[in-house]
Amino acid sequence: MVMFGSDSEGRVPRHYLGVAPGTAPGTLFIRREVKPSKMSVICYGPDVLEEHVCDTAEQVAEHLGKAPVTWVNVEGIDDPGLLRQVGDLFKLHDLALEDVLNHHQRAKTEQYNDEVFVVVRTPVLLTGDVLDTKQIALFLGTGYVLTFEEHGDDCFEAVRHRIRAGHERVRGSGPDYLTYALIDAVIDTYFPVLEDYGERIERLELVALRDTSRSTLGSIQAIKRDLIAIRRTIWPHREMLMALSRDSEKFVTKGTEFFLRDCYDHTIQLMDLVENYRELGSGLIDVYMSAVSNHMNDVMKTLTMIATIFIPLTFVAGIYGMNFNPERSPWNMPELNWYFGYPFVFGVMLVVALITLVFFYRKGWLVWPGSSSKRSKP
Repeated sequence: MVMFGSDSEGRVPRHYLGVAPGTAPGTLFIRREVKPSKMSVICYGPDVLEEHVCDTAEQVAEHLGKAPVTWVNVEGIDDPGLLRQVGDLFKLHDLALEDVLNHHQRAKTEQYNDEVFVVVRTPVLLTGDVLDTKQIALFLGTGYVLTFEEHGDDCFEAVRHRIRAGHERVRGSGPDYLTYALIDAVIDTYFPVLEDYGERIERLELVALRDTSRSTLGSIQAIKRDLIAIRRTIWPHREMLMALSRDSEKFVTKGTEFFLRDCYDHTIQLMDLVENYRELGSGLIDVYMSAVSNHMNDVMKTLTMIATIFIPLTFVAGIYGMNFNPERSPWNMPELNWYFGYPFVFGVMLVVALITLVFFYRKGWLVWPGSSSKRSKP
């Protein structure tokens, strides 16, 4: 079923950006703004290789069966009409087509009568180091592999290069090995992303020691959120690979099962990296809070020293501010009538301040915020 929908002004209602609640299973909703899709076909075997670019499903049908393996890649999944044509050509299940169009699925594998449906997700770094993921859907059938990609970077170019270069293993294997190679290419895209996060964590560790602003804390929290999102994305891939190697005996040969297990091991390595980086991210919070505490201690130490210096000066100023009348008694502040009384009091204050500073310096307490003391005495 193909469904159209819009409001009175021709706009698609917000809740129709996916399939509306209560819609029949297998419904494909057409958006008003349909982005063009591109289809490429690679037919190959040990001694044959053909590549074609197609616009319609009829053109794709012309190349089916020419070689042991046919790989059809559809880039852009915003055109349900083309999706329906391709689905009819390969006799794909309606529920699988619905999952292809609603590209917010977690990684999974489902087996139907004539094909195995696989969903994987690959990470994408947007502008400003914002992490996102895009969905890639794969269909494994007898003699063919069908892939659907969202618009964006293509992570399958390395697989195409191996096919064009005539690598014996991929050219001499069936569509199940191609499926493994494509999934493995997707899994491998996580390693450089996590390596980038590892470098960012190392840089933030140095920044957190000297910059205690709120922006540093925000950067740490952003990395922790991204790592949690990566973990939630990678985790279903483990279940998907296990189910694919265990429950798809009709389409996956014994030889390919070993490669799927190796791919499963890669997901274990990714999970270990994510957990390690999450621990480092939590440690960054402790480093940041320690730096904030040390900075606050330095500020309080400086303020305490300033207050300590002015305590005796305030005492002297307080004495000479009591305004006892010297005419009533010769003991009542005789310095008020002394010619050098005013500069003498200021001299006493200066000497007291200098003695206090020398005492602080000898104790190793004379430090400013962000600096370290070079003298330390018990």
